[in-house]
Amino acid sequence: MSKVQIVEGNYRGQQMAGAVGQLVKGYKKFSKPMTGYPGFITVQIANEKVRVKVHGQKGYKVVAADTPSSTSVMGLQTTEPEVEVEQTDEEIMERLRERFEILNEMSQASVDGIVRGMVVTGPPGVGKTFGVEQVLEKASMFDKLAGKPERFGVEKGAASPIGLYMLLFRYADEGSVLVLDDCDSILFDELSLNLLKAALDSGKKRIISWKSESTALRREGIPEKFEFRGSIIFITNLKFDKTKGKIKDHLEAIMSRCHYLDLTMDTMRERILRVKQIVADGMLKDYKMDQEEENAIVDFMQKNCNRLREVSLRMVTKLADLYKMNPTRWQSLAESTCIKR
Repeated sequence: MSKVQIVEGNYRGQQMAGAVGQLVKGYKKFSKPMTGYPGFITVQIANEKVRVKVHGQKGYKVVAADTPSSTSVMGLQTTEPEVEVEQTDEEIMERLRERFEILNEMSQASVDGIVRGMVVTGPPGVGKTFGVEQVLEKASMFDKLAGKPERFGVEKGAASPIGLYMLLFRYADEGSVLVLDDCDSILFDELSLNLLKAALDSGKKRIISWKSESTALRREGIPEKFEFRGSIIFITNLKFDKTKGKIKDHLEAIMSRCHYLDLTMDTMRERILRVKQIVADGMLKDYKMDQEEENAIVDFMQKNCNRLREVSLRMVTKLADLYKMNPTRWQSLAESTCIKR
C-alpha cells in the first residue's frame, strides 16, 4: 500500500489537511456529491480505516514511506511532526476557482430555498459579493420576465435591530434571499443577533417577533410577529472560526445555523493569484487591452503588492483606468495614487 498525505479533505467534519496514512482504496466518486466534495479515499490512520472526503486526486499525494503517520484521527494535531504542504500556483488557482464555483452553487441553493443560511468569508475586494449578485440577478431576470415581485435584496453597511427586523419581514417569503454584505455591526448587537438566530433556526417554523412598541412598524404595516421562510447570505471579511472574546460565542451561534464557506485567501500570494486568474478569465475585456498590456498591470500589482493601498479586483480596474488615461505614464500615476506613503 502507498503512504499518502491529505492536501485538503474532511472526515466527519474534521479538516484532515496534513494527515498521513496508508492508502487502502484509491479515489472513488460519490453517486451524489457530499457537502462540496465529489468523492473520497479510504485511508488507514493508526489502527482505524477512515473514508476521507477529498476534491479528487488533487486532494491527496503520495509521500515517502518513512513519513510519520498520523497518531490521531479526530484530534486537533493530525500528524507528528507536522508536514508542510507546498502547493503550486496552478493548484492554488484551481482551489480558488473551485471555492468560487461552490459559492455559486450554494447561492443558487439559497435561491431554491434549500440552504437557509450561509456565511461567506474572505478578504475585501476578491469578488465575494459579485459572485452572489450574479446568481441573484440571473434569478431576478426570470422573475421579471414572469412578472413576479422582487425576491432578493443586498443590504450593505450597518443596520439597527428594528431595521433588520423590517428587512427580514420584506424577504420573509419562501424563495426570497436577503444578502447582508459587510454588516458586521449586527453581530455585536444582542437584539440583532437574536433576530438572526431566530431567522436561521433549524426548526420547521422560524417565528420572528418584535415585542417593543414601534411607530415605524405601525407606519409600515409590519406585524409584531411573522414566520420567516426565506434565506440569508452573510458576506463578511471576518473569520468566524478565528475570533476570540465575547464575539466568538455570537459567531459560533450563527455558524451552527449556517453553512460556512471560507474562500481561503489568507496570504498575499493567494490574492495575487486570484487577480491573475480573474484577469485571465477576461476581467479587462471591456478595456480592449492586449495580453501584454494586461500582463503589465498584473506584474505591477505583484511587484508592488506590499505597497499598494489594497490588493483587490478593484485595484485592477483602478490601474486599468490609469492605463487608458495615459498608457505611457500610468505607472507614475499609480505610484502617486495607489501606493501607500
